[in-house]
Amino acid sequence: MQKNKVYLVLPLLVFLLNILNSKNDNGKYDRGYIVRVGDYVEDFPMLLSSNEVVTLNSFKGKVIVLQFTASWCSVCRKEMPYLEKYAWQRFKDDDFMLIGIDRDEPLDTVIKFKKDMKITYPLSLDPGAKIFSKFAEKDAGVTRNIVINKNGRIVFLTRLFEEKEFNKMIHVIEELLKEDS
Repeated sequence: MQKNKVYLVLPLLVFLLNILNSKNDNGKYDRGYIVRVGDYVEDFPMLLSSNEVVTLNSFKGKVIVLQFTASWCSVCRKEMPYLEKYAWQRFKDDDFMLIGIDRDEPLDTVIKFKKDMKITYPLSLDPGAKIFSKFAEKDAGVTRNIVINKNGRIVFLTRLFEEKEFNKMIHVIEELLKEDS
């Protein structure tokens, strides 16, 4: 009898995993993303809070983390010290770039946010959530990280802040930085 239960449960588990890894009815991927691991990221400009304009391609050949954030987001505020300490301070002298992308807030708010959070990695403005909407549904929440390899492909996606997932992301960054070194 136990063997029969396994045969009934196994197809159900496979079915549920397929649902979690597939697109929803709108053609979107889970967790509010419209991109997935393996996708190539097209170039786009970013206006940093320092008034410098950079493009994603200006960091080609580096491991890039795009961190979507906002000053009003409590989960973002929880995650940012971890990003500062365990990603930026640890890898900034390697082939690595971390850019926080502040969703739809004015320059003065972004500058104050950066100062309040005591982060040293660059923050970019994202008026109208135009950059955000390249990666996630426009109305999806912030607190998400996109890890891009040296060839411009997405290799890891996070949503919200959970230490286990964060640590896995740090491990992915470590492994990517070892490649071609």
